[in-house]
Amino acid sequence: MAKSTTSKQPVPGRPRGVTMNDVAKHAGVSRTAVSFVLSNRENASISEETRTRINDAVQALGYRPNAGARALASQRSDWYGIVTEIVTAPFAVDIIKGAQDQAWLDRRFLLIAPSDQADAQGPNQGMEDAAIEKLLEQRVEGLLYAATYHRGVHVPESANEVPTVLINCFDADGRLPSIVPDERAGGRVAVQRLLQAGHTRIGIINLDPDIPAAVGRLEGAREALAGAGLELDPELVVSGNATADGGYEAACAILDHYPHNAGRPTALFCLNDRMAMGAYDAIKERGLTIPGDIAVIGFDNQELIAAYLRPKLTTVALPFEKMGALGVQTLAALTAGQPITADQQLVDCPLLERSSV
Repeated sequence: MAKSTTSKQPVPGRPRGVTMNDVAKHAGVSRTAVSFVLSNRENASISEETRTRINDAVQALGYRPNAGARALASQRSDWYGIVTEIVTAPFAVDIIKGAQDQAWLDRRFLLIAPSDQADAQGPNQGMEDAAIEKLLEQRVEGLLYAATYHRGVHVPESANEVPTVLINCFDADGRLPSIVPDERAGGRVAVQRLLQAGHTRIGIINLDPDIPAAVGRLEGAREALAGAGLELDPELVVSGNATADGGYEAACAILDHYPHNAGRPTALFCLNDRMAMGAYDAIKERGLTIPGDIAVIGFDNQELIAAYLRPKLTTVALPFEKMGALGVQTLAALTAGQPITADQQLVDCPLLERSSV
């Protein structure tokens, strides 16, 4: 018995393979005229009536220009590439939103290439290399390299083939421009808010003390205290290692160090919102109220935490969306051959008032 075969048929009414020659024939003009109109060539002597006929033909036939061929001819693709681990760690996803929105305003488009999320051993270098190579094959005009959390990174050498800007991280090799949060100013504004509320005995639940966020936020806290004529008591600084459990244990350690309340801090600055969530439990277990007995400020503005704790958490927001937009603006300047103002740009971290102070 003969083996039956099937083949995919074109969807009725859908144009397939419409060429510039087809547009020229439909409009009754030369292919060169079509090329000039579609490339917006300003010095071409083509009447408005002819331009209208060509544009009508494009619409009628459903013609789409060959982006690859156009990029080869003009050395411009209107595309930026973004290499990021954020697609697998959505906490910082607003970086992508800010970049996309700014790119759209600039009539550019983002091609997103995911990389493995970094761990203690660092990112998956092979995947990053492959992601950058694939984006370069698409003739992107420039690259963004975005990280979930603020840290130093080693960017693959191939990124040097086009202008490249780092977002929420910095080049450990000192070659590439970066956009990072102003951690120091964020720590300063958090403690200044507690001082304004009358607190002079402030405990701090710290991150891993060696990471840029911890270093900057703690330095900002010291500056705010110094501005009020106070010093940071080292007994009031305990690491919570960035987790809710760590925040709970650190808060327990601080509060239980003062069993009779003498000298107990009246406020806690938690260097991320997850640790603040743990601190809430430690405070409430001891029959204390927030903010009546102890005020709490977090950092990051992880909305699923900060907005749904009771009371709602006052926190310092990481400016993910603004960093994404500024990354695209900086990349646009570089691809246009314009100078940029600094190798590293700091973005303010605003305080978001809720109910915990």
